[in-house]
Amino acid sequence: MTRPFSFGEMPQSLFDTDEAPVVPVTKDGKGQLPSYIKDHRKRLRERFMVGGAAAMPDYEVLELVLFRAIPRQDVKPLARLLLETFKDFNGVLSAPAERLRQVKGVGDAVVQELKIVEAAAHRLARAKVMQKHVVSSWDALLDYCHTTMAHRETEQFRVLFLDRKNVLIADEEQAQGTVDHVPVYPREVVKRALELNASAIILVHNHPSGDPTPSDSDITMTQQVEDAARALGLTLHDHLIIGKSRELSFRAQGYL
Repeated sequence: MTRPFSFGEMPQSLFDTDEAPVVPVTKDGKGQLPSYIKDHRKRLRERFMVGGAAAMPDYEVLELVLFRAIPRQDVKPLARLLLETFKDFNGVLSAPAERLRQVKGVGDAVVQELKIVEAAAHRLARAKVMQKHVVSSWDALLDYCHTTMAHRETEQFRVLFLDRKNVLIADEEQAQGTVDHVPVYPREVVKRALELNASAIILVHNHPSGDPTPSDSDITMTQQVEDAARALGLTLHDHLIIGKSRELSFRAQGYL
């Protein structure tokens, strides 16, 4: 079997999680939540319904998510600890389950709630681009790529498949890798395009470091895919590298 090429970047070290205790609250003698916890939850829900998430800081929105997973505890310390550990709200939702469980106070119920919210966000973003003309929905496409890939701790390689009218007909993950590279088989990419009757493709992968600057292997791999695609009458429209806060387009930067 042909060895894969790898998209990659310089190795990045992962930070160690600093755990802090989450202080539990006990139920009163009647088996009810203490009034200050109950009132706090009620106020947060009311504020959300009146002003929406835009009127609330990230830790309060995260509290709302945690309410369902932890019904008998003050979740504000845990919300703050999660944000401290994973840097921001998106980082919390995108964190791998095993990394989440390393945070003191996180169990299966919390992981499940966070992953449900993450899945909902991905589906909402994906619905805005599937079966849409790529040019007219380019900003939505970038938003989708950032939503699904920007905060991953390992590299992921995806291919977007387009029909003759440049309508997005499929979005598939082709490979997952480590923190600094992901293996890719050019022939498998174009083979899948032919199976889907696609006419063009867009390559997408992320750099967990946050810097979307292409590595030498990124550039070489892109050329290999372009050559294989051209030989079979397919067009490689672009290769997007997704960083934490910005993306790089090979087409816009003159690599294609």
